[in-house]
Amino acid sequence: MEPQLVKSAERTIRILETLAASHRNLSLSELQQRTGFPRSSLHALMRTLVELKWVETDGARSAFGIGPHALLTGTAYLDKDPALPFAQETLEDLRAETGRTVHFARRDEAHVLYLATREARDAHHVIPRVGRRLPAHVTALGQALLAQLTDDEVEALLPDPLTGPTEHSITDLAKLTGELDQVRTRGWAYEREQGTPGVACVAVAVDYRIPATDAISCSMPAGLPPAEVERVTQAVIGHTHKLAATLRREGIR
Repeated sequence: MEPQLVKSAERTIRILETLAASHRNLSLSELQQRTGFPRSSLHALMRTLVELKWVETDGARSAFGIGPHALLTGTAYLDKDPALPFAQETLEDLRAETGRTVHFARRDEAHVLYLATREARDAHHVIPRVGRRLPAHVTALGQALLAQLTDDEVEALLPDPLTGPTEHSITDLAKLTGELDQVRTRGWAYEREQGTPGVACVAVAVDYRIPATDAISCSMPAGLPPAEVERVTQAVIGHTHKLAATLRREGIR
């Protein structure tokens, strides 16, 4: 039986998620259109969220965005995660070996949530990743974690239809299932321009939970020679397996 949700609490969370997913502040009309909530209840909720600093707005209250107190909650989640300090050390070591941008993320239903990132030292255009939530099926991180599930579990989890941000994104379930079979066989995921044009990524699940919830990835230009991709892949595999062994030894679950 599905749990009964408290309507006001659910609407509050949906509002915050909608604002967080937007790259710009939204007007009340835009929020109403995106959430489908009645204008009267939406107006009252927004007034409360602004007063409590979970949402911020301009003087005329014509547009709304995430407020500073939302950051406190996100930071608290990172601060209490026992695996994160070990993962951050691993990212430092992996970046030092590969010279490339590396990520640590956790599966959140049909998405991956970025918990830590170390940018390549020569990165010119840094896109903040921590706290970002991306569709699992278009990222190497997500594919590495979806491969931990059965095909039936993956089908039940993912949206129908599948969509993707680039022409290389996998939007066919049968093709995705075939790709996940390859990930299970070789032990790592590789995607080329499925999430971002010009970027390829290799990822390995951190095997300290069953099924694994976390993964580490390394991003690189899509046109690198196979020998360099292999070098990066082996580095990600080695450091990720070492992290998993450390987490198991420390009793972190």
